[in-house]
Amino acid sequence: MTAKPAQSDAQGAAPQSERREDILQVLEARILEAQHELAARSDAGEDVLDYLAHHGEPATRRAVAANIATPAKSNRHLADDEDEEVRAELARKIARLMPDLTAPEAQETLALTIETFERLAADQVPRVRAILAEEIKQLDCVPAQTVRALARDLEEIVAVPVLEYSPLLSDADLIEIIAEGKVHAALTAIARRKPVSPKVCDAITSSLDVSAVATLLANPDAKIRKRTLETIVDQAEKIGLWHEPLALRTDLSRRAVKRLASFVSTELLGQLAKRYNLREEVRQHLARQMRSRIEEKDEDSASASAAAQAEVEVAAAVGRLDENFIESAAESARREVLVLALSRLACLREEVVRRILLARSAKPVTALVWKAGLSMRAAFKIQRFVMRLPAHELLPAREGQFFPLTEDEMRWHLNYFSSAR
Repeated sequence: MTAKPAQSDAQGAAPQSERREDILQVLEARILEAQHELAARSDAGEDVLDYLAHHGEPATRRAVAANIATPAKSNRHLADDEDEEVRAELARKIARLMPDLTAPEAQETLALTIETFERLAADQVPRVRAILAEEIKQLDCVPAQTVRALARDLEEIVAVPVLEYSPLLSDADLIEIIAEGKVHAALTAIARRKPVSPKVCDAITSSLDVSAVATLLANPDAKIRKRTLETIVDQAEKIGLWHEPLALRTDLSRRAVKRLASFVSTELLGQLAKRYNLREEVRQHLARQMRSRIEEKDEDSASASAAAQAEVEVAAAVGRLDENFIESAAESARREVLVLALSRLACLREEVVRRILLARSAKPVTALVWKAGLSMRAAFKIQRFVMRLPAHELLPAREGQFFPLTEDEMRWHLNYFSSAR
């Protein structure tokens, strides 16, 4: 009779154990919730935040890293945190800390914060460095040496914000970076600066980087010497990307205007005539050029079409009608070559391809390039150099390389233009 109660106790042990486990889980969850709440409070106290920085769960440490009240010693500890998101949150916060650290009594805090800043600038994960670069790109109160290191980072997402905006980069720094040529987008980023000095303009022009020079020409704050502009005009006849920004500049010499007028489109000739307070001699020269262009337009168009057709046929015959061919045609804005080549590669009628390019919309041309079996890189170049879409209308690659639209979306765009009349 004594064995039965023992059996009952054994049977009841499991439910009691389960209840205890449930209670412990609830307690643990509440502890974590309380820690996370404290980690985000500006009045939690330095000792509490430091404890949480060392012993909190990842989500708690992220909140501590984002907290502006976290002490400098805790920030320095979190700069070495194993969790990438913790370091990313700290990088987002760092710019808010630097401007207020100039008082003599803040020297220890300043030293720790600078050490934290430098540690984040050397982070092994490009995303963390990129966040830091974006946050401090316009500050003049951060270590110049570290800013120069960020400007030379091999990752474009890190270097470009600093190169475009940082006031701590001297002309000598920029010219040296241009000469090194390590980051493809570096020259274009420098060409967007406000302002760009004459010496830096000369260095960008000497690089012969087509995109960077086009960006420089379009920058009203680029102080390009007249002789440098004349050099660009002399080289511009075969570089369509330079024609429009040259025609829109207000500082061309009379010689440069006359030279430019000899090869730009009829539309740009009209803009040249409107933008400049030209002498009668130059006005007459432009008028002659415009009349001549209008008379020859049909003949030139037929000739260009025949040349484009021949170029595409030859490329196809030798097996070079590929990604490189399309990108080269896009970079030099050879629209007719692109129409014929994409029509052939995508197995679409030429009129459909023309409608897509004339639509000036990023999504249809992305679908067209996908149908042609090419990469998103080619689609982006067509958007920039041929369609000349403004920055806010450009459709970039997803994760740097993938098409940003689904296949169903791209088929819809192609069907829309194929059925349109």
